Amino acid sequence: MISAKPTIGIIGGSGLYAMPGFEGEQEVSIATPWGAPSDNYLVGRLEGKEVAFLSRHGRGHRISPSELNFRANIWGMKSLGVERILSLSAVGSLKEEHKPLDFVLPDQFVDRTLGRAATFFGEGLVAHVSFAHPVCADLAKVANAAALSVGVNAKMGGTYLCMEGPAFSTLAESNLYRSWGMDVIGMTNLTEAKLAREAELCYVTIAMVTDYDCWHPDHDAVTVTDIIANLTQNAENACKLVAAAVRDMPAGRACKCGSALSHALITDRKAIPAGTLKKLELLVGKYLDERTQTTEAGM
Repeated sequence: MISAKPTIGIIGGSGLYAMPGFEGEQEVSIATPWGAPSDNYLVGRLEGKEVAFLSRHGRGHRISPSELNFRANIWGMKSLGVERILSLSAVGSLKEEHKPLDFVLPDQFVDRTLGRAATFFGEGLVAHVSFAHPVCADLAKVANAAALSVGVNAKMGGTYLCMEGPAFSTLAESNLYRSWGMDVIGMTNLTEAKLAREAELCYVTIAMVTDYDCWHPDHDAVTVTDIIANLTQNAENACKLVAAAVRDMPAGRACKCGSALSHALITDRKAIPAGTLKKLELLVGKYLDERTQTTEAGM
């Protein structure tokens, strides 16, 4: 049993496998209907607030982007009581203006992944959530203000191109994405964002630039040592940003993320298989209860 319910979740990407400054830290193992998350959740207090941390790729970086159990990772956050997720991600830059060690807070995504499981729904229950604006604008503002307060060079807005991986882009692909106006490229965050929206969680990506993608004329001069050094520096800056964001996080949510499913459930309540209802109770229970009460009241 955990001592308190964390309402803020942190997902650490490449180079960020723990969160310094935790107090009263507990490891929590969570079983989900989708299997095991990437690692145990670390739950504790950061800047006086209850927080849950998950290493996206597992401690020791054991899990490839294409192997990640995104559904289990987001479900685990939801089951802990998390309402907001700060997601950190190492990315390549597709624009000269986004330099290594810069942070970008993208507000859009483009999907180039190949058949990943990116929804909790199906098996007799259909839901179509709004995803025109995939990032919580309120949470992005908190992250940006936190970056400014700790001296991290962060840029609001832009598009994150989510590729499959694990290999990096070809030169032709990199130039194609640049012609589309993409800002950064990574392998994970779009899938997380879709699932966070279905789980009615506020979500923001904090994209940490490690290097320019292969389009850049100086790309061949970048060594693995350089990239690791940037990952290390980015991780230090990310910890400062996250601590400040947690410290200044508003008490309540004024956005619409917490009601994303209110008009998304399409299937007639009576047609939903009992097993699916049980499986998705954490997400849809409140809406199906309301629907049942409304139907009974109208009889």
